Amino acid sequence: MDRTLLLNTTFEPISVLSWKKAITLVYLGKVEVLKEYDREIRGVSISIRQPAVIRLLTLVTSNHARVKFSRRNVFLRDDHTCQYCGKKFEAKHLTCDHLIPRSRGGVTEWTNIVTSCISCNLKKGDKLPDEVKMHPKRRPSRPNGFYLFMLNVGVKAPPENWRDYMFMRN
Repeated sequence: MDRTLLLNTTFEPISVLSWKKAITLVYLGKVEVLKEYDREIRGVSISIRQPAVIRLLTLVTSNHARVKFSRRNVFLRDDHTCQYCGKKFEAKHLTCDHLIPRSRGGVTEWTNIVTSCISCNLKKGDKLPDEVKMHPKRRPSRPNGFYLFMLNVGVKAPPENWRDYMFMRN
């Protein structure tokens, strides 16, 4: 693993860095190392274990608090998986389904939208989940911004060293 989890002073995850950037921040005294990997990085006059989790010493404002509502982000939150049949699809074969249909007063927001394949969406139509006995696999919620960030950079399963510092839903 060559990535390092960067935490704010409040222990909130804010980024994933390369080990080289992490070593630079350690050397400059801008962070403290909380967890390390077993791998050792050696220089001409220094040897340091690769940081797994580092924490900034100065507070930085994070932009991960509010996640923009979009079709792409709904698909990312639900891992491109139909919440009714449980199958994974490419984005072009997916739709966003309102749990409470708009025709019945449902609103377009994180807690009322799930990822659905086209056939499940047609099957459910404008009915409530109870009426057609189609309940989503997971209850929809507003995703953590860092969780979506992690998915965007390709980290689906965080390393063991990161788990104490992450509040990800699964």
